[in-house]
Amino acid sequence: MNPNDFTQNASGRLMPSPQGFLAFVPHPLPPKLEFDMGLALALSKADAALSELSGLGSQLPNPHLLIAPYSRREAVLSSRIEGTRASLSDLLIDEIEDSQAKPENRDDIDEVRNYVRALEHGMQRLPELPLSLRLIREIHAQLMSGVRGDKATPGEFRRSQNLIGPAGSTPMTAAFVPPPVDEMIECLSDWEKFLHMREVLPDLIQCAMMHVQFETIHPFLDGNGRVGRLLVTFFLMERGRMTQPLLYLSAFIDAHKSDYYDLLQRVRTHGDWDAWIRYFLQGVTETATAAGQQARELYRLREQYRAQLRDKPNALALIDNLFTNPYMTIGRAAKLLGKTHPTAKAAIDVLVKNRFVKEVGRRRWGRFYVCGPILEAIDRPLA
Repeated sequence: MNPNDFTQNASGRLMPSPQGFLAFVPHPLPPKLEFDMGLALALSKADAALSELSGLGSQLPNPHLLIAPYSRREAVLSSRIEGTRASLSDLLIDEIEDSQAKPENRDDIDEVRNYVRALEHGMQRLPELPLSLRLIREIHAQLMSGVRGDKATPGEFRRSQNLIGPAGSTPMTAAFVPPPVDEMIECLSDWEKFLHMREVLPDLIQCAMMHVQFETIHPFLDGNGRVGRLLVTFFLMERGRMTQPLLYLSAFIDAHKSDYYDLLQRVRTHGDWDAWIRYFLQGVTETATAAGQQARELYRLREQYRAQLRDKPNALALIDNLFTNPYMTIGRAAKLLGKTHPTAKAAIDVLVKNRFVKEVGRRRWGRFYVCGPILEAIDRPLA
């Protein structure tokens, strides 16, 4: 970490360690922020897009149909930012396979599935436990247990120095060194107090600041990026800005990854909160708009399929399940319908005949099918 990179406007201070390297200790939030017309307009657009998505989530006849596919897409994209290479199809197929299936990318899929568990755990706990250090430890435990990072003390804040940099970096050569453990504990206490501040800042700006500060403190040995992105969704849900957990920023961050890391670092080195907040607000605007378009497309498909199958009760009963997971097997259909395999096969044949699903392959345990339009609507890249 080069001390010459840090200006007098840096958002924290450099602290020398006994070992000779420098670490960065951020100042408590909030910083001073000047609002100009450009920032006010960006905030207005993001607020409007988020409010429209939240309103859509409350108006749709069954918004829960969107939660499963949206959360799984977020799990894939957020994990991809950290180098995991499982696709959404990998995850969805794995969910309908038997427990003995062992794909080559088993470790990657397990990490993504843990992300889904962490997200679901956080959403279940929010009504009874405020967003807090306790909750993020629980989320981290769900995220990291039983996978490649499980040696990084799941659910526990680090007790040693960590760093951010390429493989092989040391604290002397790393691009960024978070605060030492004692200072980290104090920073986390200040960060938690900031989380609970109300009526001080607009929610979206407070959320943007909260995210940077968490990534700067880097309180875990592994998994900080994924927890930090989950916190955005949890924060907005706790503040009542979303009626359903439908907004996730990983698609935007993945599409603009270099800007993301550069702007995080500029907050630290130059105190450039303005550029970061504009980036964050743009991400909210684009992601909320895209999520709304996806939701409308999915519900258009649902109504179309249901209308065409109104006189085919078994096939109709499978439709909503295709929206939670667009892959289907005869075994899954039989279980969902509570019917025999021949009856389930007949129901799938109806879906095939109507071109709602097509056979896409065979496993050792049987055929599997996919509803292409649903998968494409869920997995469409952010424009």
